[in-house]
Amino acid sequence: MDFEIRHIIKETPTKEEFLAWQGIAGVDKKKFVNTNGKRYKDLGLKETIDSMSDAELFGLLENDGMLVKRPILVGDDFVLIGFKKAEWETREW
Repeated sequence: MDFEIRHIIKETPTKEEFLAWQGIAGVDKKKFVNTNGKRYKDLGLKETIDSMSDAELFGLLENDGMLVKRPILVGDDFVLIGFKKAEWETREW
């Protein structure tokens, strides 16, 4: 399998990439956010994230890779966000 490794802090995905991945994954925008991170807490996102549009949140993420939940594995027809062992093990490669 061919793959590309991206350092998500140095090569943060764009807002457009996040929006496309969200469409493929069919998940809420919050799934892409590192809610356990210091930046999330420092910015008080817990209180404001629900009132943000998808585009607004992804615009914030594209400017601060520390807010992004990792890892993100993107395939042609799937997106896995964060490491959930069972999800990764049952994936047909």
